[in-house]
Amino acid sequence: MVRLVRESFAVVEPHADDVARFFYGMLFSLSPGAREMFPANMEVQRSRLLRALVHIVQLVDRPDDLVPFLRQLGRDHRKFGVISAHYEAVGTALIAGVKKYSGKSWTDEIERAWAEAYTIMARAMLEAANAEDGPAWWPATVIDHRPLSWDLAVVTVRPDHPIPYQPGQYLSVECPHRPRLWRYLSPANAPREDGSIEFHVRNVDGGWVSRAIVRHTRPGEVWRVGPPMGRMRVDRENGRDLVMVAGGTGLAPMRAIIDELGQWGENPRVHLFYGGRVQEDLYDLKNLQHLASSNPWLTVVPVLESEPDASGVEHGTLADVVTRYGAWAERDVLVSGSPGMIRSTVSRMLVAGTPLDHITYDPFTLD
Repeated sequence: MVRLVRESFAVVEPHADDVARFFYGMLFSLSPGAREMFPANMEVQRSRLLRALVHIVQLVDRPDDLVPFLRQLGRDHRKFGVISAHYEAVGTALIAGVKKYSGKSWTDEIERAWAEAYTIMARAMLEAANAEDGPAWWPATVIDHRPLSWDLAVVTVRPDHPIPYQPGQYLSVECPHRPRLWRYLSPANAPREDGSIEFHVRNVDGGWVSRAIVRHTRPGEVWRVGPPMGRMRVDRENGRDLVMVAGGTGLAPMRAIIDELGQWGENPRVHLFYGGRVQEDLYDLKNLQHLASSNPWLTVVPVLESEPDASGVEHGTLADVVTRYGAWAERDVLVSGSPGMIRSTVSRMLVAGTPLDHITYDPFTLD
């Protein structure tokens, strides 16, 4: 089943955009009510579907990683009002889309493999959704919006009730400026007594939601925040020290973990590589250096891709600099940033000798 799914997906992957268009057209034909769950503009949604599919296909023979991911998705999809009938329509539309763009290579055996794989996926998601007794989403009021530059803002929200996230996890959010366009953001702080959550948001090219948040969000607005997702966290019991690799606003989950570690007297050693293209991208460097000065377990290494004359920083990509320091084979590694940065950094670290099971990252970080 694994081999057939992977091989057939490789055939249709060059036609991914067409597969996605066909999939949503058939889904809305089979289940017209499902259209109300999605934004008016489907362009970004189509790319998100393909990112999810690629990630699932990559994990299809790694059940210890795939099942927790699917269960997360199942819990998260409750915010859309998804029911079992929607899963049936999705399965039919998905298999029909892959079949259409597989051409003559499609066989009955491949169809059975996709049906089996989708049944496993849907069952894991439905079981997790049905077992969850917490809210599908929380209303959260914006209490502060602080621009740091023309394309970057720190936004603080306070949910009506505390959200049970762990430092390093991420949350889906919907702001009133972009209804039904949910996006994933990582809290930049450990849970607080008042429940408030700080998000670091950069306006990315073509980012409808990020642009609205950075430029138009105001205190008093009410967002909707979905349940926590992600597996980046620190195991203080395993005795291993840490390497953190953060690009741009990928710093946020690392910041939350460091915030939590600061509440303990003794911690594993943490080596944080914090990178950007230019110095302005290292927007939180002074705060991190202040933290490092009072917490001897924390070492901060700023990294710049451009500005070769800048002093006090390492030069190159994060992948270059992290592996220049060594293989880090005895440490746990957390990586957060753009998908391109994550791919290049993880690939280079594996070649350098970092064990795969010591590296953790989450796949959905883009607007």
